[in-house]
Amino acid sequence: MVETLSEEIEVKVPAREAWTVFGSLKLAKIAVEALPDQFSKLKVLRGDGSAGTIIQGRGFTRLFKVVDDERLVKEAEVVEGGALEQGFSYYGTVLEVKEKEGKKGESIVRGSVVYELKHEAARTTVSTDGLLTILHLAADYLIKNHHCD
Repeated sequence: MVETLSEEIEVKVPAREAWTVFGSLKLAKIAVEALPDQFSKLKVLRGDGSAGTIIQGRGFTRLFKVVDDERLVKEAEVVEGGALEQGFSYYGTVLEVKEKEGKKGESIVRGSVVYELKHEAARTTVSTDGLLTILHLAADYLIKNHHCD
């Protein structure tokens, strides 16, 4: 059975501007710069950040399955190593960016961990902590680099 854990953060820039980071490889670059001990081994094996892009990190390979510039949705899946070697039959993430209702120029970013357990013991390792850290790093980057039109 596929299960999901989600978190949302507010970002004080318009959704389209937020998507320039969350929907691209810039997100990975921000993570590498801010947390080099965790992400220094991150490299792009194939692609430009669009659907079909493959990135490799320390002990895992991830495929970008969907990068939808209209709906502002990115879906990625671990295809080798990582969670697949730790008791999961499926492990992926979904990022969604939406305009914040009633707040022009602000957006909501929802990050979800989507998983299917192979071994019940793996359930204790499911967390959104790492994803939430990256979302906040990207939000901080966007606010520092926001250009008012």
